[in-house]
Amino acid sequence: MPDTYFTIPDEKGSINISEDVIAAITGNALSEMEDIAAFSNTAGSELSELIGKKSISKGIRVSFTESEIIIDATIMVRFGGHITEVCERAQEAVSTAVDSITGVKPVVNIRVAGISFEK
Repeated sequence: MPDTYFTIPDEKGSINISEDVIAAITGNALSEMEDIAAFSNTAGSELSELIGKKSISKGIRVSFTESEIIIDATIMVRFGGHITEVCERAQEAVSTAVDSITGVKPVVNIRVAGISFEK
């Protein structure tokens, strides 16, 4: 991810939070969920891994507007999980985690790329 930051103005200056920090918080929140089997790669992160760059935010994209943090996460749901319930819980888990650590409530978009079947 390029180094871009979400800026929170403060009376003493400003607080800048990197995309990578938001992606790490998101990844941690999602990895703790039982019904999520994996994060799905995006084409950009697959290309990065081919040239030797590992990404802690595989399947997670963070962008900023002037007033919002927007998180797009692409996941694989375990077979048997109710997809809409899993996604709603994922949105809540990410939103709560990011808000509690940064003080900013993000917009969270969850995309389901597939179903993971147990072997």
